[in-house]
Amino acid sequence: MKLSFVTDSLGHLPFEEMLDYVAALGIEYVEMTTGGWSKAPHLNLDELLTSDNRRNDFLNALERRNIKLCALNCSGNPLDPGDLGKRHREIIDKTIELAQLLGIKKIIMMSGLPAGSRDDKVPNWITYTVSWPPELKDILEYQWNDVAIPYWKSLVKRAETAGIEKIALENFSSQLVYNPETLFKLRNAVGPIVGLNLDPSHLIWMGADPILAARELGDAIHHVHGKDVRIERNLAAVNGVLETKEVEDVANRAWNYVAVGCGQDLQWWKEFFSVVKMMGYDGEVSLEMEDLTMSVEAGITMSVEALNQTLVF
Repeated sequence: MKLSFVTDSLGHLPFEEMLDYVAALGIEYVEMTTGGWSKAPHLNLDELLTSDNRRNDFLNALERRNIKLCALNCSGNPLDPGDLGKRHREIIDKTIELAQLLGIKKIIMMSGLPAGSRDDKVPNWITYTVSWPPELKDILEYQWNDVAIPYWKSLVKRAETAGIEKIALENFSSQLVYNPETLFKLRNAVGPIVGLNLDPSHLIWMGADPILAARELGDAIHHVHGKDVRIERNLAAVNGVLETKEVEDVANRAWNYVAVGCGQDLQWWKEFFSVVKMMGYDGEVSLEMEDLTMSVEAGITMSVEALNQTLVF
């Protein structure tokens, strides 16, 4: 496997300074955002689509530092019923177009989350038993059968026409696909081009075991994020892990995203990567550093050191 870097963590740096920083860390791959939930700090989607010169400058800046672009990330909510969904769908379509121009074969996304009915105006994440109240079952059937599967069937056709080989969906909360079971529900409906961007941090706070999840996923692992989480035991033991506090309120949250090694120890990470490798994944592992308990620089340094000690190369 190959260490990569989600460049948003260095969004405060200009594009070429960011590349210098990544190169100094010895990282040879980057995953870059094109929009959606991200402000895309290092990539202007419209400029790269419309200008051969801009694309050449972009690629040359990477090449001069021996850095390769492994994937484009356009994570957002394409199933939102309002203007947000429309904007995110447009970004996804443009990202597929740019991927074709750049020869990129993998894009990172989220599944999206629809509203609960045709009359709703906001997304609705159903995470409780559908036996009571009974309308929850109707919501899920509408979200999957009326919204998600038709959209994804259409998107898969466009992606395949553009030469995309893998669409990796992050198992993020407040998304219709948030674990292996929901990934397979969508994958079985639209095709194997759709797989998981296996992010262990989300599975851990949801109560799952990412190592067992990797075994279940097998060749449906399309990408991996190197991202850790810590369950804050003194708070989670009292209130559980359903958390609505701001992510900046680290001292009072039941769980926090942390630098790699500050949640799970290095032995855990060695086993995780060993199993991921055993399942046949031999691609990039992108460090996504979102630890707000320390400086960005400290979190990146600590995470890179941990990943370099545990990745199966």
